[in-house]
Amino acid sequence: MAAPAPHVGAGARWETAAGREGGTETEGEWETEEEGETEEEGEEEAGGPGALRAVFPRDPALFHDTFPVLRRFRLCGRVLRIAQHHGPRLGLAANVWEAALALARFLEQQRFEFRGRSVIELGAGTGILGILAAMLGGDVTITDRPAALDQIRENVRLNFPGAGTRPRVRALEWGRDEASFPRDFQVVLGSDLVYDPASFPALLRALRHLCGPRSRALLSARTRGGDSGSRCFFHRVLPPFFRVQLLRQEQEHDIEVYGVTCRGGDAAPPVWGSYGEGGDAAMGVS
Repeated sequence: MAAPAPHVGAGARWETAAGREGGTETEGEWETEEEGETEEEGEEEAGGPGALRAVFPRDPALFHDTFPVLRRFRLCGRVLRIAQHHGPRLGLAANVWEAALALARFLEQQRFEFRGRSVIELGAGTGILGILAAMLGGDVTITDRPAALDQIRENVRLNFPGAGTRPRVRALEWGRDEASFPRDFQVVLGSDLVYDPASFPALLRALRHLCGPRSRALLSARTRGGDSGSRCFFHRVLPPFFRVQLLRQEQEHDIEVYGVTCRGGDAAPPVWGSYGEGGDAAMGVS
Protein backbone atom coordinates (compact mmCIF):
# COMPACT_ATOMS: atom_id res chain seq x y z
CA MET A 1 0.00 0.00 0.00
CA ALA A 2 1.31 3.44 -0.84
CA ALA A 3 2.36 5.78 1.93
CA PRO A 4 -0.46 8.05 3.14
CA ALA A 5 -0.88 11.30 1.27
CA PRO A 6 -0.08 14.39 3.32
CA HIS A 7 -3.04 16.19 4.78
CA VAL A 8 -3.98 19.70 3.75
CA GLY A 9 -2.14 22.39 5.65
CA ALA A 10 -0.70 25.85 5.34
CA GLY A 11 0.08 26.81 1.80
CA ALA A 12 -2.85 24.87 0.36
CA ARG A 13 -5.48 26.87 -1.46
CA TRP A 14 -9.24 26.69 -1.60
CA GLU A 15 -10.69 27.40 -5.01
CA THR A 16 -14.33 27.21 -5.98
CA ALA A 17 -15.99 25.73 -9.00
CA ALA A 18 -19.59 26.72 -9.58
CA GLY A 19 -21.94 28.24 -12.10
CA ARG A 20 -23.94 26.70 -14.88
CA GLU A 21 -25.41 23.26 -14.46
CA GLY A 22 -23.65 22.11 -11.35
CA GLY A 23 -20.32 23.75 -11.12
CA THR A 24 -17.95 23.81 -14.04
CA GLU A 25 -17.04 27.51 -14.13
CA THR A 26 -14.21 28.59 -11.87
CA GLU A 27 -15.07 31.70 -9.90
CA GLY A 28 -11.55 32.30 -8.70
CA GLU A 29 -9.70 31.88 -5.46
CA TRP A 30 -11.96 31.33 -2.45
CA GLU A 31 -9.41 31.42 0.33
CA THR A 32 -5.64 31.45 0.31
CA GLU A 33 -3.20 30.74 3.09
CA GLU A 34 0.38 31.49 2.17
CA GLU A 35 3.40 31.31 4.39
CA GLY A 36 5.38 34.55 4.22
CA GLU A 37 9.12 34.79 4.05
CA THR A 38 10.68 35.11 7.50
CA GLU A 39 14.23 35.98 6.57
CA GLU A 40 15.50 39.32 5.36
CA GLU A 41 17.74 39.06 2.32
CA GLY A 42 20.37 41.58 1.36
CA GLU A 43 21.43 42.43 -2.13
CA GLU A 44 23.61 39.86 -3.88
CA GLU A 45 26.16 40.35 -6.55
CA ALA A 46 25.08 39.36 -10.04
CA GLY A 47 25.74 35.68 -10.56
CA GLY A 48 25.98 34.96 -6.84
CA PRO A 49 23.71 32.90 -4.55
CA GLY A 50 20.98 35.52 -4.78
CA ALA A 51 20.78 35.05 -8.53
CA LEU A 52 20.22 31.33 -8.07
CA ARG A 53 17.49 31.98 -5.50
CA ALA A 54 15.78 34.31 -7.95
CA VAL A 55 15.65 31.57 -10.56
CA PHE A 56 14.78 28.50 -8.47
CA PRO A 57 11.73 28.36 -6.15
CA ARG A 58 12.39 28.23 -2.43
CA ASP A 59 9.09 26.76 -1.23
CA PRO A 60 9.96 23.26 0.06
CA ALA A 61 6.39 22.09 -0.65
CA LEU A 62 7.15 22.25 -4.36
CA PHE A 63 9.57 19.36 -3.93
CA HIS A 64 7.25 17.05 -2.00
CA ASP A 65 6.00 13.82 -3.56
CA THR A 66 2.50 15.30 -3.68
CA PHE A 67 1.00 18.75 -3.44
CA PRO A 68 -2.61 19.47 -2.45
CA VAL A 69 -5.11 21.51 -4.40
CA LEU A 70 -8.37 22.17 -2.55
CA ARG A 71 -11.52 23.14 -4.37
CA ARG A 72 -15.12 23.77 -3.50
CA PHE A 73 -17.81 22.52 -5.87
CA ARG A 74 -21.47 23.48 -5.85
CA LEU A 75 -23.38 20.40 -7.02
CA CYS A 76 -27.06 19.51 -6.60
CA GLY A 77 -27.50 22.40 -4.18
CA ARG A 78 -24.64 21.23 -1.95
CA VAL A 79 -21.13 22.57 -1.41
CA LEU A 80 -18.42 19.90 -1.54
CA ARG A 81 -14.87 20.42 -0.29
CA ILE A 82 -12.48 18.25 -2.26
CA ALA A 83 -8.72 17.82 -1.76
CA GLN A 84 -6.70 16.60 -4.73
CA HIS A 85 -3.18 15.35 -3.93
CA HIS A 86 -1.36 15.65 -7.23
CA GLY A 87 1.81 13.67 -7.75
CA PRO A 88 3.17 10.31 -8.92
CA ARG A 89 1.77 8.43 -5.93
CA LEU A 90 -1.87 8.87 -6.98
CA GLY A 91 -1.50 9.74 -10.65
CA LEU A 92 -4.90 9.97 -12.35
CA ALA A 93 -6.71 9.21 -9.08
CA ALA A 94 -5.81 12.66 -7.71
CA ASN A 95 -8.07 14.60 -10.09
CA VAL A 96 -11.71 15.56 -10.21
CA TRP A 97 -12.32 14.81 -13.88
CA GLU A 98 -14.91 16.51 -16.05
CA ALA A 99 -16.78 13.22 -16.51
CA ALA A 100 -17.59 13.19 -12.77
CA LEU A 101 -18.95 16.72 -12.97
CA ALA A 102 -20.99 15.78 -16.05
CA LEU A 103 -22.58 12.91 -14.14
CA ALA A 104 -23.31 15.26 -11.21
CA ARG A 105 -25.00 17.68 -13.61
CA PHE A 106 -27.13 14.82 -14.94
CA LEU A 107 -28.13 13.83 -11.40
CA GLU A 108 -29.15 17.42 -10.70
CA GLN A 109 -31.09 17.71 -13.95
CA GLN A 110 -33.00 14.50 -13.21
CA ARG A 111 -33.52 15.34 -9.53
CA PHE A 112 -32.17 11.90 -8.81
CA GLU A 113 -33.32 10.46 -5.49
CA PHE A 114 -30.63 8.83 -3.32
CA ARG A 115 -32.36 8.97 0.03
CA GLY A 116 -32.44 5.56 1.71
CA ARG A 117 -30.81 3.74 -1.21
CA SER A 118 -27.66 1.64 -1.13
CA VAL A 119 -24.99 3.23 -3.31
CA ILE A 120 -21.47 2.23 -4.35
CA GLU A 121 -18.97 4.38 -6.24
CA LEU A 122 -16.31 2.55 -8.26
CA GLY A 123 -12.83 3.88 -9.02
CA ALA A 124 -13.70 6.92 -6.95
CA GLY A 125 -10.35 8.78 -6.93
CA THR A 126 -11.39 11.80 -4.86
CA GLY A 127 -14.76 10.29 -3.91
CA ILE A 128 -16.69 13.32 -5.14
CA LEU A 129 -19.68 11.39 -6.51
CA GLY A 130 -20.03 9.12 -3.49
CA ILE A 131 -19.76 12.09 -1.14
CA LEU A 132 -22.46 13.90 -3.13
CA ALA A 133 -24.72 10.83 -2.99
CA ALA A 134 -24.23 10.61 0.78
CA MET A 135 -25.07 14.29 1.18
CA LEU A 136 -28.29 13.59 -0.72
CA GLY A 137 -29.25 10.81 1.69
CA GLY A 138 -27.72 7.67 0.18
CA ASP A 139 -26.23 4.79 2.17
CA VAL A 140 -22.87 5.00 0.41
CA THR A 141 -19.74 2.89 0.02
CA ILE A 142 -16.85 4.59 -1.80
CA THR A 143 -14.20 2.34 -3.36
CA ASP A 144 -10.91 2.48 -5.21
CA ARG A 145 -7.48 0.88 -5.14
CA PRO A 146 -5.68 1.02 -1.77
CA ALA A 147 -3.37 3.88 -2.80
CA ALA A 148 -6.33 6.26 -3.23
CA LEU A 149 -8.10 5.51 0.04
CA ASP A 150 -6.30 8.10 2.21
CA GLN A 151 -7.34 10.87 -0.17
CA ILE A 152 -10.94 9.64 -0.16
CA ARG A 153 -11.00 9.39 3.64
CA GLU A 154 -9.67 12.94 3.91
CA ASN A 155 -12.44 14.20 1.63
CA VAL A 156 -15.04 12.31 3.63
CA ARG A 157 -13.75 14.03 6.80
CA LEU A 158 -13.79 17.43 5.09
CA ASN A 159 -17.45 17.03 4.12
CA PHE A 160 -18.71 15.10 7.16
CA PRO A 161 -16.80 16.69 10.06
CA GLY A 162 -19.24 15.64 12.77
CA ALA A 163 -19.76 12.31 14.46
CA GLY A 164 -22.78 11.34 12.36
CA THR A 165 -23.13 8.83 9.58
CA ARG A 166 -20.42 8.96 6.92
CA PRO A 167 -19.83 7.08 3.69
CA ARG A 168 -17.80 3.91 4.10
CA VAL A 169 -14.43 3.79 2.31
CA ARG A 170 -13.13 0.40 1.15
CA ALA A 171 -10.54 -1.00 -1.20
CA LEU A 172 -11.91 -2.66 -4.32
CA GLU A 173 -9.67 -3.87 -7.11
CA TRP A 174 -11.88 -5.04 -9.95
CA GLY A 175 -11.68 -8.70 -10.81
CA ARG A 176 -10.28 -9.57 -7.40
CA ASP A 177 -12.11 -8.01 -4.42
CA GLU A 178 -15.75 -7.73 -5.50
CA ALA A 179 -16.74 -11.06 -3.93
CA SER A 180 -16.25 -9.47 -0.49
CA PHE A 181 -18.97 -6.90 -1.28
CA PRO A 182 -22.72 -7.39 -1.12
CA ARG A 183 -24.63 -8.01 -4.33
CA ASP A 184 -27.43 -5.88 -5.67
CA PHE A 185 -26.51 -2.32 -4.73
CA GLN A 186 -29.43 -0.13 -5.74
CA VAL A 187 -27.22 2.53 -7.35
CA VAL A 188 -23.75 2.08 -8.85
CA LEU A 189 -21.80 5.23 -9.78
CA GLY A 190 -18.64 5.56 -11.84
CA SER A 191 -16.87 8.18 -13.94
CA ASP A 192 -13.96 7.80 -16.37
CA LEU A 193 -13.52 4.12 -15.54
CA VAL A 194 -12.91 2.91 -19.09
CA TYR A 195 -9.79 4.71 -20.30
CA ASP A 196 -7.74 1.45 -20.34
CA PRO A 197 -9.10 -1.44 -22.46
CA ALA A 198 -6.96 -3.87 -20.47
CA SER A 199 -9.20 -3.20 -17.44
CA PHE A 200 -12.49 -3.95 -19.25
CA PRO A 201 -12.76 -7.67 -18.27
CA ALA A 202 -12.10 -6.92 -14.60
CA LEU A 203 -14.58 -4.02 -14.55
CA LEU A 204 -17.20 -6.20 -16.23
CA ARG A 205 -16.67 -8.87 -13.58
CA ALA A 206 -17.10 -6.31 -10.80
CA LEU A 207 -20.29 -4.91 -12.33
CA ARG A 208 -21.78 -8.37 -12.79
CA HIS A 209 -21.24 -9.09 -9.11
CA LEU A 210 -22.39 -5.74 -7.72
CA CYS A 211 -25.46 -5.25 -9.94
CA GLY A 212 -28.62 -7.24 -9.40
CA PRO A 213 -32.17 -7.06 -10.79
CA ARG A 214 -32.97 -3.87 -8.84
CA SER A 215 -29.64 -2.14 -9.53
CA ARG A 216 -29.24 0.97 -11.64
CA ALA A 217 -25.73 1.94 -12.70
CA LEU A 218 -24.85 5.43 -13.91
CA LEU A 219 -21.50 5.57 -15.69
CA SER A 220 -19.95 8.57 -17.41
CA ALA A 221 -16.91 8.62 -19.67
CA ARG A 222 -14.99 10.84 -22.01
CA THR A 223 -15.08 9.30 -25.47
CA ARG A 224 -11.55 8.19 -26.23
CA GLY A 225 -9.67 5.25 -27.68
CA GLY A 226 -11.51 4.88 -30.99
CA ASP A 227 -13.09 1.51 -31.79
CA SER A 228 -11.35 -0.20 -28.86
CA GLY A 229 -11.99 2.57 -26.34
CA SER A 230 -14.85 3.72 -24.16
CA ARG A 231 -17.61 3.16 -26.70
CA CYS A 232 -16.39 -0.41 -27.21
CA PHE A 233 -17.03 -1.03 -23.52
CA PHE A 234 -20.56 0.38 -23.60
CA HIS A 235 -21.58 -0.91 -27.03
CA ARG A 236 -19.85 -4.31 -27.14
CA VAL A 237 -18.57 -5.45 -23.73
CA LEU A 238 -21.64 -4.64 -21.60
CA PRO A 239 -24.63 -5.45 -23.86
CA PRO A 240 -24.45 -9.28 -23.59
CA PHE A 241 -25.09 -8.92 -19.85
CA PHE A 242 -26.70 -5.48 -19.38
CA ARG A 243 -29.15 -3.11 -21.00
CA VAL A 244 -27.19 0.01 -21.88
CA GLN A 245 -28.83 3.33 -22.69
CA LEU A 246 -27.16 6.60 -23.61
CA LEU A 247 -28.70 9.22 -21.33
CA ARG A 248 -26.73 12.37 -22.01
CA GLN A 249 -24.05 13.71 -24.33
CA GLU A 250 -21.91 16.74 -23.64
CA GLN A 251 -20.31 17.45 -26.96
CA GLU A 252 -18.31 20.34 -25.56
CA HIS A 253 -16.34 17.92 -23.39
CA ASP A 254 -16.83 14.71 -25.46
CA ILE A 255 -18.52 13.08 -22.48
CA GLU A 256 -21.34 10.53 -22.47
CA VAL A 257 -23.49 9.37 -19.55
CA TYR A 258 -24.94 5.85 -19.71
CA GLY A 259 -27.61 4.04 -17.72
CA VAL A 260 -26.88 0.35 -17.19
CA THR A 261 -29.31 -2.28 -15.89
CA CYS A 262 -29.14 -6.07 -15.70
CA ARG A 263 -30.80 -8.12 -18.40
CA GLY A 264 -31.63 -11.06 -16.16
CA GLY A 265 -34.37 -12.18 -18.52
CA ASP A 266 -36.24 -9.51 -20.46
CA ALA A 267 -39.46 -10.06 -18.50
CA ALA A 268 -38.65 -7.21 -16.12
CA PRO A 269 -37.80 -3.95 -17.92
CA PRO A 270 -35.88 -1.35 -15.93
CA VAL A 271 -37.96 1.07 -13.87
CA TRP A 272 -36.08 4.33 -13.52
CA GLY A 273 -38.84 6.73 -12.64
CA SER A 274 -38.90 5.75 -8.96
CA TYR A 275 -35.35 7.05 -8.67
CA GLY A 276 -36.15 10.63 -9.62
CA GLU A 277 -38.42 12.86 -11.64
CA GLY A 278 -38.05 12.43 -15.37
CA GLY A 279 -36.19 9.16 -14.91
CA ASP A 280 -38.37 7.01 -17.19
CA ALA A 281 -37.96 9.38 -20.11
CA ALA A 282 -34.23 9.69 -19.52
CA MET A 283 -33.77 5.92 -19.49
CA GLY A 284 -35.96 5.36 -22.52
CA VAL A 285 -38.54 3.39 -20.54
CA SER A 286 -42.16 3.74 -21.51
